Amino acid sequence: MYPSLGDITQKGYEKKRSKLLGAYLPHPPGKSPNSHLTFKGSQSAFVPICTGLNRLEGSMAHERRPPMAPSASRYHRRRSSGTRDERYRSDVHTEAVQAALAKHKERKVAVPMPSKRRSLVVQTSMDAYTPPDTSSGSEEEGGQGEGTPTSSQGSISMEHWISRAIHQGSTTSSSSSSTQSGGSGAAGRLADVLAQTHNHSAPPDVTTYTSEHPVQVERPQVSTVPRTTPKYGNAKLMETGDGVPVSSRVSAKIQQLVNTLKQPRRPPLREFFVDDFEELLEVQQPDPNQPRPEGSQMVAIRGEPLGVVTNWPPSLEAALQRWGTISPKAPCLTTMDTNGKPLYVLTYGKLWSRSIKVAYNILHKLGTKQEPMVRPGDRVALVFPNNDPAAFMVAFYGCLLAEVVPVPIEVPLTRKDAGSQQIGFLLGSCGVTVALTSDACHKGLPKGPTGEIPQFKGWPKLLWFVTESKHLSKPPRDWFPHIKDANNDTAYIEYKTCKDGSVLGVTVTRIALLTHCQALTQSCGYTEAEIIVNVLDFKKDVGLWHGILTSVMNMMHVISIPYSLMKVNPLSWIQKVCQYKGKVACVKSRDMHWALVAHRDQRDVNLNSLRMLVVADGSNPWSISSCDAFLNVFQSKGLRPEVICPCASSAEALTVAIRRPTDDSNQPPGRGVLSMQGLSYSVIRVDSEERLSVLTVQDVGTVMPGALMCVVKPEGVPQLCRTDEIGELCVCSIATGMSYYGLSGMTKNTFEVFPMTSSGAPISEYPFTRTGLLGFIGPGGLVFVSGKMDGLMVVSGRRHNADDIVATALAVEPMKFVYRGRIAVFSVTVLHDERIVVVAEQRPDSTEEDSFQWMSRVLQAIDSIHNVGVFCLALVPANTLPKTPLGGIHLSETKQLFLEGSLHPCNVLMCPHTCVTNLPKPRQKQPEIGPASVMVGNLVSGKRIAQVSGRDLGQIEDNDQARKFLFLSEVLQWRAQTTPDHVLFTLLSSRGTVLSSLTCLQLHKRAEKIAAMLIERGHLQDGDHVALVYPPGIDLVAAFYGCLYAGCVPITVRPPHPQNIATTLPTVKMIVEVSRSACVMTSQVISKLLKSKEASAAVDVRSWPPVLDTDDLPKKKPPQLYKPSNPDTLAYLDFSVSTTGMLAGVKMSHTATSAFCRSIKLQCELYPSREVAICLDPYCGLGFVLWCLCSVYSGHQSILIPPSELEVNPALWLLAVSQFRVRDTFCSYSVMELCTKGLGLQTESLKSRGLDLSRVRTCVVVAEERPRIALTQSFSKLFKDLGLHPRAVSTSFGCRVNLAICLADQKTRGPDPTTVYVDMRALRHDRVRLVERGSPHSLPLMESGKILPGVRIIIANPETKGPLGDSHLGEIWVHCTHNGSGYFTVYGDEALQSDHFNSHLSFGDTQTIWARTGYLGFLRRTELTDASGERHDALYVVGALDEAMELRGMRYHPIDIETSVIRTHKSIMECAVFPWTNLLVVVVELEGSEQEALDLVPLVTNAVLEEHYLIVGVVVVVDIGVIPINSRGEKQRMHLRDGFLADQLDPIYVAYNM
Repeated sequence: MYPSLGDITQKGYEKKRSKLLGAYLPHPPGKSPNSHLTFKGSQSAFVPICTGLNRLEGSMAHERRPPMAPSASRYHRRRSSGTRDERYRSDVHTEAVQAALAKHKERKVAVPMPSKRRSLVVQTSMDAYTPPDTSSGSEEEGGQGEGTPTSSQGSISMEHWISRAIHQGSTTSSSSSSTQSGGSGAAGRLADVLAQTHNHSAPPDVTTYTSEHPVQVERPQVSTVPRTTPKYGNAKLMETGDGVPVSSRVSAKIQQLVNTLKQPRRPPLREFFVDDFEELLEVQQPDPNQPRPEGSQMVAIRGEPLGVVTNWPPSLEAALQRWGTISPKAPCLTTMDTNGKPLYVLTYGKLWSRSIKVAYNILHKLGTKQEPMVRPGDRVALVFPNNDPAAFMVAFYGCLLAEVVPVPIEVPLTRKDAGSQQIGFLLGSCGVTVALTSDACHKGLPKGPTGEIPQFKGWPKLLWFVTESKHLSKPPRDWFPHIKDANNDTAYIEYKTCKDGSVLGVTVTRIALLTHCQALTQSCGYTEAEIIVNVLDFKKDVGLWHGILTSVMNMMHVISIPYSLMKVNPLSWIQKVCQYKGKVACVKSRDMHWALVAHRDQRDVNLNSLRMLVVADGSNPWSISSCDAFLNVFQSKGLRPEVICPCASSAEALTVAIRRPTDDSNQPPGRGVLSMQGLSYSVIRVDSEERLSVLTVQDVGTVMPGALMCVVKPEGVPQLCRTDEIGELCVCSIATGMSYYGLSGMTKNTFEVFPMTSSGAPISEYPFTRTGLLGFIGPGGLVFVSGKMDGLMVVSGRRHNADDIVATALAVEPMKFVYRGRIAVFSVTVLHDERIVVVAEQRPDSTEEDSFQWMSRVLQAIDSIHNVGVFCLALVPANTLPKTPLGGIHLSETKQLFLEGSLHPCNVLMCPHTCVTNLPKPRQKQPEIGPASVMVGNLVSGKRIAQVSGRDLGQIEDNDQARKFLFLSEVLQWRAQTTPDHVLFTLLSSRGTVLSSLTCLQLHKRAEKIAAMLIERGHLQDGDHVALVYPPGIDLVAAFYGCLYAGCVPITVRPPHPQNIATTLPTVKMIVEVSRSACVMTSQVISKLLKSKEASAAVDVRSWPPVLDTDDLPKKKPPQLYKPSNPDTLAYLDFSVSTTGMLAGVKMSHTATSAFCRSIKLQCELYPSREVAICLDPYCGLGFVLWCLCSVYSGHQSILIPPSELEVNPALWLLAVSQFRVRDTFCSYSVMELCTKGLGLQTESLKSRGLDLSRVRTCVVVAEERPRIALTQSFSKLFKDLGLHPRAVSTSFGCRVNLAICLADQKTRGPDPTTVYVDMRALRHDRVRLVERGSPHSLPLMESGKILPGVRIIIANPETKGPLGDSHLGEIWVHCTHNGSGYFTVYGDEALQSDHFNSHLSFGDTQTIWARTGYLGFLRRTELTDASGERHDALYVVGALDEAMELRGMRYHPIDIETSVIRTHKSIMECAVFPWTNLLVVVVELEGSEQEALDLVPLVTNAVLEEHYLIVGVVVVVDIGVIPINSRGEKQRMHLRDGFLADQLDPIYVAYNM
């Protein structure tokens, strides 16, 4: 249903195209076939189409879909060739998944596929890929091979499953988990997802959605302006809203997404809990039908008594001494090389003598005689590689003999191993100073330049000590280790990695060690000289307990198979069992799985010597499939069913349970088929294997000898569970760990637990140890484990196990697509609930299409089987996830990378719409205060009316000579007579030198000549309009006064950019046409540009009005100057483009112009003796007034600095301010940003050049937006060292209807600009609530300068036009003499005119005429007073009404969301957001490699959810500079939106969140 990859980003593809990549591109450019993914939508992962389904089915009936499941014959063929993988699940599970997917076959929901640049798709050539090292160890993963599914259920054919799944429609309860996604009713209306039928050849043509009535769009009387950035060309403004946009692929995809999300959701939940204040987050209500435990309270189960055998040794060292002296020749350990040949046999005699040698050297040869480095009881690290068990064994027993505590850890391979830092913390906390290692390992460690071993990150300083005999000195004859009975001293410390990645050390005492060996000996029936084959890691867990400790107690012979040999030959362990007639083998289910994969090559396998096959990870619910499959294949080779002995273990409780090897093959092992639904509520419900969502578990035998076991509730008080309830297994026994080293609090919670009955009585006086395993005790005392505490994820009150979800994901066509075992599942907390994240490594040869299809099917499968939504599914390139030392996935490190945005996935699918069900209810608008409410004086229903005024112009006494003139032209003539040589304007070059200047007389003379030219050459009448197209400078000023002298109305227009005529010239042309200019005045250069060949390509040059260039003026002056008579006639037109892309001209009368200049003069105290530096664009608003008008009115000198020159020389403005000793300066945000970014590192060199800003009294940022507090603060801080006073920087505020409402006044009079912190959540409800700085959800707002004299402001409700109290956010309305007198447009839409310029309040003071600014803000009474003793009232501007977004019934300001997004990742340079229908679209500019693009999607989604309670619909990642910005430095979000919908952004990646 959507175009395939690469369709959006042609440029990105061209950029990266090369011969090398050509071969690997999926399709030649331009020909990408339109692929069709149709999802079999499950009910919650893809929102259901409940009604309207039949219509949909009808419409799609003619599409021939390939069957989802392979035909039965093909299925059998595949089975026999053994290509499917067998690790995590039985066939039942795979088939359950297939059936679940097939069940949704009829339901089709189109999901837009993300679009991505070609450069991102083809990351490297195929040869460069090495398949990941999947032949790996550790609990969380499996191998890469393929297995034969031969479990007993495997024969049921696929069709049988599918038909059954379809007929049993009710088997899976589907929770469609989502709230309404939009605030408007659109989400409630049923979407016609695909009203037309499409055949397979073309993507849906969205242009055929036409509305019945042509849509009329209301625009303020304006024409839309062509875009000002090169990216967008001249696209037409698109019709958006709830109508459908004009044709474009992006819009088609969005429409699809919108339609998908519009489908009906689950009914809203009724109850809420309050998060902090008024924000209501929905809290998941318990399902009334959820299963609850009904059994009686369980009873603790006791294991058989530990039978004391007379010849059991009193300690393990005593055992070693016994065998080392009685039978020194007996083999203890045989090690293998990578070819499977025996490398070395360690006898008990050698083990004994070498251990003594190690013990002696540790105690006596480290440090000095007086000050030994290691004393008995100290901890030492054991660092040995996995292929050297002999050296490890010698060192371990050496430590036991020396009574020091060994801490076995993994070999650090690089300085930055995953998790290695945490191991370092463990060593540091244990006070380890010495590390024992082997020669080969020591040589292999990373070395510094001088050959020393560097300190690893986070590790303490270590002395590395090699334990090979040749490096050690012989102990003296009389030295002998002290061998005593086992006591409560610590024997060793085993490290354990927690869920969050931290590493703890579990201490095991000598008595626990011995008792554990005895219990294993008894339950496994070990006898002397038995041969045991060990594939497990011998440094910890089952491998250590059986292969290093219990074996020595019983003088057994261990055949150790290194991990490196298993990689080369997965059958090696079976071969060794045959070769040595091994009685016992210790393996993990992955080793059984690999053996299955490889066994085809073996003829002579005979396993009848095997009496016990210990499955170390038998507690993993998915080991059962490996056990079944292994038995199926090898039963014919002598393997007896009763030999398979799964066991459960944990670092804290050592061996928890193990199945005993019986001689009675008639007793079948325990099986439980449990309902997943029940498990998610911790309830055991036996189910039938036919159901899709079941978990089959096997027993792990009975409780260990001498131990007592119970099951307690995992959270809160350790209360006993009921018999049909899942809880955490707890064990009371001597043979468990003792503590977490150095952590008494955690130790208490884990090793000192006293389980209680429901009445609160403890069940035993002895403490229990928590095992970290979840499960139950079944009939006959059999122990069942259903998961681990570490893998537990609680989503909306239901529990899910990470392992189960891994298994379901792998059962979805796994082999084709992801590497087996290279998959991680974890949860992240977003918005007060856990959210599931699945990360998998995909094969390098999979296409975008495959990956997207796989992801969507995984979502459906997990939803069907577990009834839970996946929040984020990420695919990463092969071999890139962090590994544990044995090659498994390092889970916490992966989670860390995900959270900090450094995972670099190649595909991401986020489903916040379906997963996040606890958003606050969309707000219903409250009726505002209406005319009926009581107004008493200036109170509206008890609140002070928000109104304020600047000083009264009539009251101010000043000797203002210019006041007696009504017109600026008269003021200039008066100045030319009285002070002819006074300099009014000075223009600077980019080097800071004076380019030109004008005195009063020069300006007057120049204006006269221009007026003469207008009358003679232009034949203009008074009142004609003239467009002035000049670069910023003095010519512009002269041309303006020339127009006034000729009685014409000037309009200043920004000239076209010579490098970018195509996009900038149409704007010029439009202003000239809309303003009805009779002629264009300009310089010679621009005049040529307007008529050039490039210009004629962009516009029709023949239709320009006459163009006059003022470079050669006539010598004579006009016969007489125009004498205006009516001050209310037009003085000039102010044309500007708003951030929403509207072009409007505002009429400024002579009265308003003079009043404006006077107001500024009074506010800023401007006199002829003053100098003011101006670095602003002189084309509209306050910038134009300061550049052209104020000097003539007030007589001060204006130093003009064109902002464009700062791009050449960023220090120009500040150097000029310093050089001319200016007290007052005006700039824009873009200028301030240029200085902050461009001069940040140069403050020292500027200081040495004599830059001094200490004379600056006011530095005003001229803006039409909320003050950018972060920018002004960083500017102040940065230039504080150069003398800039922190109070000097302030902002102003102006808008269309009134070019300046606030402007900083002189600090002598007013208080500092104040900053307040408001609650962002209240602001969304149009309420203003002040909070303390730093409180959650607080937003800093800075006041927008002081209110100008003669200005009155009131805050009104933009909808009802009633006055508001001062705790409300409303529209700022202004009344004053310098308001504009209306819009000048071709169309003259009177309604808008009167609304914006002549509004009346609906009640209260209904007489005053107000102008509406179109900005939302509020007023605050402050406690400060100004010089006249009046209370100072501050105006806070929050944002433009046009830009504010109504989402979920609340009002959001784009800048707030953008601020949150920019903070999420260092590579996000800029961000812009806009709504589209009711989806929020977030566009981010990426600074960094394109590989980081997909990292941003989850981060952005999470941040907006957490901080704003909004779900992001689309995340678009683009190059730097794509977000358009206007001359005032404001983002043009509507242009961006149009560019996005018209496919003109060339995004790196577009993600459509589900």
